[in-house]
Amino acid sequence: MKNFYDIQQFLKRYGTFIYTGDRMADLELMEEEISELYQSRLIEVRDFQMALLIVRRERQMERDKRKK
Repeated sequence: MKNFYDIQQFLKRYGTFIYTGDRMADLELMEEEISELYQSRLIEVRDFQMALLIVRRERQMERDKRKK
């Protein structure tokens, strides 16, 4: 996983499709879903950490974009 698209594809493998029309809401839902998958032991630590890192980076970029 390297980018936002990869996270979407990763979640689709588990039957999760997230699109609300609000990018920040999408990112928050993705983070929650990733955490739930990890807590359910469906994904490995490495995938969990990488996915969270990417989602949080995207959220920060979105916040920065909205401030301008």
